[in-house]
Order: sequence, then C-alpha cells, then structure tokens
Amino acid sequence: MASSDPRFTSQNKTTQERLSTNTVGLVALSDFRKRRAEVLEQQEREAREAIVTGTPLDTPDRSRTGTPDDCSDSNPRKKMKKEKKAGKVGGAKLSFGGDEDAGEDGNGEAGPSTDKEIGEKKLKFKANSSVSVVPRSVTKAALRREAAEREALRREFLARQEAVKMTEIAIPFVFYDGTDIPGGIVRVKKGDFVWVFLDKSRKVGADLGVGEKANARREWARVGVDDLMMVRGNIIIPHHYAFMFFIMNKAVGPTGKLLFDYLAEVPKITSSEGTENEPSGSPYQPMKSSRTQQDVHDLEGASDDPAFTKVVDRRWYERNKHIYPASVWQEFEPDKDYQKEVRRDLGGNAFFYS
Repeated sequence: MASSDPRFTSQNKTTQERLSTNTVGLVALSDFRKRRAEVLEQQEREAREAIVTGTPLDTPDRSRTGTPDDCSDSNPRKKMKKEKKAGKVGGAKLSFGGDEDAGEDGNGEAGPSTDKEIGEKKLKFKANSSVSVVPRSVTKAALRREAAEREALRREFLARQEAVKMTEIAIPFVFYDGTDIPGGIVRVKKGDFVWVFLDKSRKVGADLGVGEKANARREWARVGVDDLMMVRGNIIIPHHYAFMFFIMNKAVGPTGKLLFDYLAEVPKITSSEGTENEPSGSPYQPMKSSRTQQDVHDLEGASDDPAFTKVVDRRWYERNKHIYPASVWQEFEPDKDYQKEVRRDLGGNAFFYS
C-alpha cells in the first residue's frame, strides 16, 4: 500500500496530476478543455509568484506536453551511459610536454606555463652561427627586382653578341688543285656562314680567271657553292657552320692551332683623337657602318697565312682524295678532340710524326 506520509509527497503538483483530479466525471470534450486551460493558468500563476518571492519550485514542470519524464537523472542506465561518455571525452590528450609536466598534473594535462618557461622554450631555437650567408627574405618586390636584373643582363648579352656577329674580319685564301694558286682576301662577318665565304671566293676566282682553261671565267660562272670546299689546315669546314661557332668555342685543329683565331669580344672603336672607346649598347646600324667601312687590309686576320685556308673544287677532291695531302683531310666533327687523335693513313698506319 502506498504511503501517505506528506514528507514523501511533492508540495507542488504537476499539470497532469491536477488535470486528473479536476476532470473526474466529465463526459464532454468542451468541459475537459475548459478545465485544462484553468489548470495551465494556475500553474503559470504559481510559477510567476515563485519567481517574485524567490522560492524555487520542488519539481520542474515537464508535463505540459503530456509525455512521461524519461530524461531524468533518476534512471540508472541513463546515468551509466552519461558517465561512459564523459570518460571518453575526458580521456588522454596529445601533449608535447615532457614527463615532468605530466607528473605535476594528476589528470595528465599540462598546467598553465609561466612567462619564464615560455622564455626558456624560445631560447632553444637559435640562429645557426656557422652559416656565413644569411638568406634574404623572398618577397614579391625582390622577385620582380631579380627578374628585371636578369632581363637587363639578357638584353645586354644579346646586344654584345649581335655586335660581335656584325664585326667584319678578313680571310686570306688560296685556290688549291694540287698546287697553291693565290686567291686574295675576302671580307666576311663573324656571324656569316661558311657558304657566304665560298660564294665570295667564287666571285674572286671568276674575276681573276683562275684555271688552266682559256674560258676559265665562264667555267667559274658555272660553279656553284656546293661544288666548293673550305679547308682550314687539314679540316674540311661544312657549309652550314657559322664562323661565330668556331670563334666562341675556340675550336682547335690537329696541329694545336685554332681553326679561326679571332677575338670573341666586341671590338673597340678608335676615335679621331686616337683613344679607344667601348661601343655603345645601341643596336647595329648597317647604313652608318657602310659609310665608315674599313679597308680590308686593316681588318682582323688580314695578315694571316693564305695557305692555311684553301678553296678546293669538290670534284677534284673526289678524284684525288687518296693522294697526299687530300688523303689526310677530314671533315669537322664538333665532339671530336683532335689534340688526342693519332693521325693515320688510308691503310690504318700511324704517321711517325703524328
């Protein structure tokens, strides 16, 4: 039997209990609604009076929706689940502190560090004094400045290289058909190709009438650039190479002599007072240079040995390439080291003077 002791009964009844006591014997729905409204008004009035007087209610009003109070903490299963969740949330956390920090705090969490400890931690990271060059901070302004410097250097290099290419040189040569026939001096530029030299030498041969035949000039008119060969020392220079390639790379022949011994720098301009000045970085002006054209005998290379450069008819070479000296001529190969080469004849026998 349920105990009627007032100590175990709540002083403030819930809305559900008041409805159950005030609606006994009702049969109409309108009467039930009227009684429920009165109970709700009374419940709200009591709540306002409790707020004004400061006396808390014994039990909260959770029955307005008519649902049972299943979320209370009196249920032991719910309480065990909440304790398990709290244990999972308050588990071990990742800590970068040492074992001493873990030992000071009982829960395994590091306590608040003081300013002194923070200062000691900061002092652990110091600049490496052994590094002599300190790297600069890379900013957008620094990157733009470096890009502008690289572009200026690139333009300066291209301007100097173009000035070197446009520099004129003199190449003395001879026509060779078993014997040296004086040819003359040809004016070319360092940036010109070998076939340009051969074309100008062909015109020199036609003007001089070089050859044994009476109609030698007519024969030279029929000769094309592909029918001629340029031989420097014992090296046959291909038509598609530019003189600039041999000058910049300082290509050396079998005798240890440069194939084209010319300067790879911008020539100095001699003023009217006799002083040498560096050329300006302005672009090359062909009309201006043609007016002040130097004499061919004053150009670089005009005093070289003409016999070192031979202009040979390719058809003569094909007929006599087994006879010395044509038998030791070889075509230029850029990857070949002619200094370490052992010179041999067509039979594979090494020359005793090589």
